[in-house]
This record gives sequence, C-alpha cells and structure tokens, in this order.
Amino acid sequence: MSNNAGSTLLALLTGAAIGAGFGILYAPDKGSRTREKINDGYDEAKNNLKHKYENAAEELKHKISLFKQNNLQETYDEMLSNVSHKTEDVISFLEEKLASLKEQNAKLQK
Repeated sequence: MSNNAGSTLLALLTGAAIGAGFGILYAPDKGSRTREKINDGYDEAKNNLKHKYENAAEELKHKISLFKQNNLQETYDEMLSNVSHKTEDVISFLEEKLASLKEQNAKLQK
C-alpha cells in the first residue's frame, strides 16, 4: 500500500472515530438505536476499507503486469541487439574464410 493510501486510510479511520464519538455524545435516540447506528457505521467503514483494499490490490496487479511486459520487451530488445552483433561477427568470419579459400584456390589454379 502506498504512503498516500496509508495516509488516506488513517484519515478515514480517525474521522470515523471522531464522528462516532460526537454521535454518541449528542445522540437524541435511545441507546439501542445509537448502537445500531454505530454498527451500521462500522459495517459501512469496513466495506469501504475492503473496497479500497481490493482496488489497491487490483492496481498493484496491473502495475506488476505492466512491469513484467516492459521487462520482457527490454529483454527481447537486448536479445535482438546481441543477435544482431553476433550476426555481424559471423558474417565477418565467413568473409575472411571465403577470402582465404579464394587465395588457396588461386594458388592451385597456377
């Protein structure tokens, strides 16, 4: 969880606690009704927190997927570059061998 999400969560929980405290102090309802409201508020906060957690988990999965794709692309590009250099080395080697064979063939034809 990022620092920003942690700060948001802390602010949410602090606000919920302060709101619940003031609600209890100034509640015009009976105790049973107040407890019911507190439970409803708790359930709402729990569901909100669960929703934020699920969103953060999905975002993290998406970012990991993008990182893997980018890393795979970089690996592919690097491999392609290495193969290109190796191909040039092979071509140079074959050109040298061909030149050597042409020299030997010229000596044999004399």
